[in-house]
Amino acid sequence: MEPAVWLRDNCVCPRCRDPHSGQRLVALADIPADIAVVGRDGAVVTFSDGHRGEVGEPPAPGDGRTEDAKTLWDAVDVPRWSWREYLDDPVPAARAVWETGFCLLTSTPTQPGTVLAVARSFGHVRTTNYGELFDVRIEERPNNLAFTGLAIGPHTDNPYRDPVPTIQLLHCLRNSAEGGESGLLDGFRAADLLRQRHPEYFRILTSTPVTFAWSDGTTRLRAEKPIIGLDPLGRVREVRYNHRSLRPPASADFYAAYRAFDDVLNRPGATVTFRLDPGDCVIFDNTRLMHSRTAFTTASERHLQGCYADLDALQTFLEESS
Repeated sequence: MEPAVWLRDNCVCPRCRDPHSGQRLVALADIPADIAVVGRDGAVVTFSDGHRGEVGEPPAPGDGRTEDAKTLWDAVDVPRWSWREYLDDPVPAARAVWETGFCLLTSTPTQPGTVLAVARSFGHVRTTNYGELFDVRIEERPNNLAFTGLAIGPHTDNPYRDPVPTIQLLHCLRNSAEGGESGLLDGFRAADLLRQRHPEYFRILTSTPVTFAWSDGTTRLRAEKPIIGLDPLGRVREVRYNHRSLRPPASADFYAAYRAFDDVLNRPGATVTFRLDPGDCVIFDNTRLMHSRTAFTTASERHLQGCYADLDALQTFLEESS
């Protein structure tokens, strides 16, 4: 039986809840500490303070962001839709991002800035020091290794931000390079495997805050978080992993755990690999998936444009579309 104070606080009648926003109109201080139920007929409840109202349903547990609400995978088939299919019905692709962690759109227009339109089709663009949009191509004086032709190992973007951008989009405009294949792997699956194989290492990586930092002379960013983030019930909710920007503690135990997790990330079959051709746009959950890239020839052209968005907008989009 729910306590009387909970029942009174969760009355959904128009005097207690705004009918448009659903926000409470009655403060906790307005409810007597000795409130009691004096009568009940199903959802209709009469209280000792004289109020008669209707009690809503208890909220569903969790927010859908943790490992138990996701489909974990190893080298899954790439969920893909053409741009025309996406425009006709964007929900299946959006649901793939929410549940599996990513999707690939093909045959999107190759005009610069198209990636912003893709992000705005389900939410809002997250602006950073790179602006709304950033170009991923060879630069003469790169302030990030992404702007070189070097191979880049599995990582999440911007772990030195708090909050971190939760969705990333990369859209290919041109690609005549040899190499440069993109890779994605499921960080939640890797964290689960680490927990199964090395529970002590899992404990270390979920309880040891580490510093991620980046600067380019005009911007300085720094965040201190565990590599594997848990919710209050101990479920994996976030992975931050970027060796290039990590400032690890001087601890042999941490390095043993860190290496064990790196081994799990680089295990055979963990990464799904694909080439981004002109018109391809990949959308992925940056709190869960790690992305990578093989080296490519710098004499040829490989030009991607990217932007960030957020999972809360995607979640709202899915809920409103259901």
